[in-house]
Amino acid sequence: MQDLTRHILELIRLTSTSLPADVEKVLLSAQEKEEDGSAAQNVMLSILKNVTIARETSTPICQDTGTPIFFVRYPVSYSTKKLVSMIRFAIAEATEKLYLRPNAVNSLTGKNSGHNLGDKYFPVIHFEEIEGETLTIDLLLKGGGCENVGRQYSLPDSHLNADRELEGVRKVALDAIFQAQGRGCAPGFLGIAIGGDRGTSYLASKEVFLENLSNHHPDPAIAALEKQITKEANELHIGPMGFGGRSTILDTKITVLHRLPASYFVSISYMCWAFRRHQISIIGEKVEFD
Repeated sequence: MQDLTRHILELIRLTSTSLPADVEKVLLSAQEKEEDGSAAQNVMLSILKNVTIARETSTPICQDTGTPIFFVRYPVSYSTKKLVSMIRFAIAEATEKLYLRPNAVNSLTGKNSGHNLGDKYFPVIHFEEIEGETLTIDLLLKGGGCENVGRQYSLPDSHLNADRELEGVRKVALDAIFQAQGRGCAPGFLGIAIGGDRGTSYLASKEVFLENLSNHHPDPAIAALEKQITKEANELHIGPMGFGGRSTILDTKITVLHRLPASYFVSISYMCWAFRRHQISIIGEKVEFD
């Protein structure tokens, strides 16, 4: 098994400093929709300028470089133990090179590890064994501000008059957006998981962020709900950074999980405008970045 550390390091650098093309495209579109001279437009222009500078100078897009969340799909020939070792070494090197800010803090003492290596849950690494010979690693850098405004609901919710149906999902999604207001660095993106238990539901709500923004759910009813939530969220006029405007949520992705009859969780993950994700695929000596 070859040493992939330098490739993983480049994946980290790319993810921290360069937004994906589909994300940048929707940010540009959002800026064009804002009223000329408005605070919302000025915020969007500043965001886009920051995106350009970060890419050109290979510096982090945001001072909060987030929790590194890896989704690794590996062939049977790979060792997950060795992959973990390479990922952790790359994380420490990326921190030393300032692609990442030291973020791993002991919850009780407040002591920073200094190299972004905490316990076995930091960085976060999810593994899935697959058929074939291609190793695929997706990296999501999720900032603390947007993580703070994520929410999980247990339906029915009498306070929101939300029942166990898609209309109930719509109600709690809009409530989460309203509660976030400008916190979480709007305009943002929503990942929603319907069902599962508390843990799997939150995991799935983040995994949908790996999808290209042009993709829609194959179920027409779910796809329609994704568009409806995005549309109605923007009608709240919370706007970029909470200054008002037409761009509050730029996209919504929904996934549906099986659940126990007693539970009906709706987990909502919020991603800020600094929607940092990239992928590397490796087969033999061939290495490709998205």
